[in-house]
Amino acid sequence: MAPDPDPAVIGLSSAVARERLAALGPNELPRQRPRRLIHIARDVIAEPMLAMLLVAGLAYLLLGVTAEAIVLLLFAGVSIILTIVQENRTEGVIEAMRDLAAPRALVLRDGEALRIPGSDVVPGDVLVLDQGDRVAADARLLEATSLECDESLLTGESLPVPKSAGIPGGIGDTVFAATLVTRGSGLAQVTATGARTAVGKIGRSLAELESEAPRLQRETARLVRIAATAGLGVAALVFLLYGLLRGGWIAALLAGIATAMSLLPEEFPVVLTIFLAMGSWRIAKAGVLTRRAAAIEALGAATVLCTDKTGTLTMNRMVATTLWRPGDDLAATTTTGWHPRFHDLLRHGALASAPVPSDPMEIAFHEAALQTGAGQNEDLDLVHTHGLHPDLLAMSNVWQAGDGTLRSAAKGAPEAIARLCRLDGAAHERLDEAAQAMAASGMRVLGVAAARVAPENATSPHSDHAFELLGLVGLSDPLRPGVREAIAECRAAGVRVVMITGDYPATARAIAAEAGLAAGDLLTGTDIAALDNAALASRIGTVAVCARTMPDQKLRIIEALKCRGDVVAMTGDGVNDAPALKAAHIGIAMGRRGTDVAREAAAIVLVEDDFGAIVTAIRLGRRIYDNIRKASGFILAVHVPIAGLALLPVAFGLPIILGPLQIALLELIIDPVCALVYEAGDDERDVMRRPPRPPAARLFSAQMVIRALAQGALALVLLAAMLLWAAQAGLPATELRTLLFVSLVGAVVAIVLANLSFRSALSWRRVSGNRALHAIVAGCTAAVAAILWSGTVQHWLGMAPLPPGETVLALAMGPIILACLTTATALHTARRQWA
Repeated sequence: MAPDPDPAVIGLSSAVARERLAALGPNELPRQRPRRLIHIARDVIAEPMLAMLLVAGLAYLLLGVTAEAIVLLLFAGVSIILTIVQENRTEGVIEAMRDLAAPRALVLRDGEALRIPGSDVVPGDVLVLDQGDRVAADARLLEATSLECDESLLTGESLPVPKSAGIPGGIGDTVFAATLVTRGSGLAQVTATGARTAVGKIGRSLAELESEAPRLQRETARLVRIAATAGLGVAALVFLLYGLLRGGWIAALLAGIATAMSLLPEEFPVVLTIFLAMGSWRIAKAGVLTRRAAAIEALGAATVLCTDKTGTLTMNRMVATTLWRPGDDLAATTTTGWHPRFHDLLRHGALASAPVPSDPMEIAFHEAALQTGAGQNEDLDLVHTHGLHPDLLAMSNVWQAGDGTLRSAAKGAPEAIARLCRLDGAAHERLDEAAQAMAASGMRVLGVAAARVAPENATSPHSDHAFELLGLVGLSDPLRPGVREAIAECRAAGVRVVMITGDYPATARAIAAEAGLAAGDLLTGTDIAALDNAALASRIGTVAVCARTMPDQKLRIIEALKCRGDVVAMTGDGVNDAPALKAAHIGIAMGRRGTDVAREAAAIVLVEDDFGAIVTAIRLGRRIYDNIRKASGFILAVHVPIAGLALLPVAFGLPIILGPLQIALLELIIDPVCALVYEAGDDERDVMRRPPRPPAARLFSAQMVIRALAQGALALVLLAAMLLWAAQAGLPATELRTLLFVSLVGAVVAIVLANLSFRSALSWRRVSGNRALHAIVAGCTAAVAAILWSGTVQHWLGMAPLPPGETVLALAMGPIILACLTTATALHTARRQWA
């Protein structure tokens, strides 16, 4: 229970609180202004392809071709609306997530305790603190009763920190915003709110860090800019030549727009957006939320994964793992439980704890006693409690049994328990040896003792009781299930795992060994402070564990790894992790324990704090990158015949075959192929058995570009030959358009199949298992049937029925191109094998 307020402590008046809130602002970190709807719409309409569709639609209106104008404007309008709605929804979700994290606080106003939103707390308010409360602001303690706070989210220290009032200038009399009261109660006067708190200062450092744009996004944007510049230049040339040589500047404008649309690979941004959005959806099913979708793909390229210990690799709860009794060796916990000879030790450890525990170590004592059946204390009544004292770090409880006898149970630091038990030199030495052996394994070690108490001595100092040493209990924060297997998978995938923790070196080493981290050096915060940035970058390459690190040192470690050329992922849950989470290429925050600051700084949030979900994200990231490469190869290849056939009539004086409408219809095939078929593709078999791709590796490698251009050139040669033959044979323009368009649809499907796998030109496994491909092929078949045999569709598209021979040729062109591509790939593969 929280303490009754001292009559002299009445807190602020409501009027003063309102004035301070108005003057100083709410008790929250500054928020980024969300983008307004008009700004989202402006950015969407600025996309080149949408702008060209709008211009083409207006041009058709000027020509009086209403049907084509309506179709083009409809395409553009639907794309714009869908994008705006999705962007606006994303902005709203981010704001809603922040609002859900707002804490509440119990304060004294006008002498009365009031529960108010944490954002309304102001300096001078008196906070009423009780166990389980989240502290709303930095505050100085006025009263404290056995108060302890979990500051791990702020400092990285896994154990609760004792607090006491009346020590001016010391951190022991200060509680910090975002920390948790784990034991006791108190009153504290607020000294800082919002950005002025310790949490806020870290938040301000985040504002100085700029998140890097994902490398894949930068590379794709650069290619699109180059292609757009070249395409618009060629389109302008076509516009001038057509207008000067043939007359009719509106028709020339449409020819120029068609050329620009055929040359502009606007599908690349579509691929990135859709693949990463679908990746976010897929990974969400595994318990991973994505705040910045590009981080999923980047995680697939990670070479180093830096992880916090407390709450990330471990459960963030204490468990009794090792016991010792005088005359025995150390005994570790087993799946069958503790031997009966330890039951008395565990029972008295629970009796020396609070009856209703909130401290993690006392909870561990109660759980261990209950597991052995030794924790049934219904027949005992608590008579008196002796708390911790700076001169003797031990506490004890005096219990009365049903028969009236009194018994005291004590627990505390081994040296304090040794004093209570008045051990002789040899016994004290054996106790020290056992305690040091446990501590060397990274455990928190507490001694337990018991004494019979005379009724008249029930409330006398516990140092007056004749305690008998029962033994030592080693407590540790257990490893999360699946962590060891997840780290092993990371290692197999070539991802180095580095632990960064605020805990002591012995604890860090023990957890690292249990988790199966690769052997490596240990670096302490003191070591890091003694190294300059260059020396740290040189040293960090062999380090597996960093212990006793401060928040700014975590940031230095991340920057040092980035200087080495690593792609760095960082996991964490505390405010102290936030700067490093933001500086890393991929920041991964824990969702359950994580602070709002950590989640805002991170790109990925683990809903269930499951470290193993990171491996799922790495696998998905690599799959996304592979499929983006396949889709990119398809995009480059398919634009070659489309661009060539848009330019060919201008060069040879033929009628314009592919106008904006026909190219827009082709995009209705190409865009779903990019967005659905390749996104749904299976993993490559070696996706988690190969090292991460080199950080300097380019998505558009020379090998990929050459292969894609060769595929497109082969299709263009066959289609151009067919077009010139048909024109020479005197086929009318409307029939030429039908022949060429149907053949192009077949060519698109052939290039799709040729790029489904890196290993072969045509993989039956990938064809049979890809439902999106089945839907696309069915849609293409229906579209071709409508174009060939529906007079209404032909009229709308400016086409005409084909003679039987040309119909067979148009339908056969796709299989012919696929056979040529398959043969070329087989010959290339055979040549590489023989080389």
